[in-house]
Amino acid sequence: MNTRNWIAFVLILISLACLYPGLFQPIMSISIIPRLPLVGEITLYESTQSILKTIETLYTNNNQLVAILILLFSVIVPVLKAVILLVVLFLKDLSSRKKLFDFVRIIGKWSMADVFVVGVFLAFLATKSNDGFHAEIHAGFYYFLAYCLISLLAIQVMKVEER
Repeated sequence: MNTRNWIAFVLILISLACLYPGLFQPIMSISIIPRLPLVGEITLYESTQSILKTIETLYTNNNQLVAILILLFSVIVPVLKAVILLVVLFLKDLSSRKKLFDFVRIIGKWSMADVFVVGVFLAFLATKSNDGFHAEIHAGFYYFLAYCLISLLAIQVMKVEER
């Protein structure tokens, strides 16, 4: 294996190390605490969720389609992408390596779509249009973002044509 592919191998392992806490650690907290005249602040809603907890909550609250889409793009595609990249690194047949690598490039675009959606969602939540509505991002968001960026870097570094 050439130097570029060793670097890609290390990057894939690092990206998987980031994916795990990215899925299990909280990504955000949401709280609705309006200030009411004469009463003061009242907590109406508080929630801190990880990606996997969000999937579970959506599924149990009859939002199965959204839960399945988040599961697909946040869990299944990233794991599948990493496994295929590892196979590409150690596969001997050049034709199969190229086909698998091209497939990873196609599905790799879908994993960044999830980061974009989460980013837009957080930007919406973080607006100060309502003083009683607060959102805070947590470490899980940064781990998941790191996974996406490092895995994309691994794809860019990887050299498929020769071993």
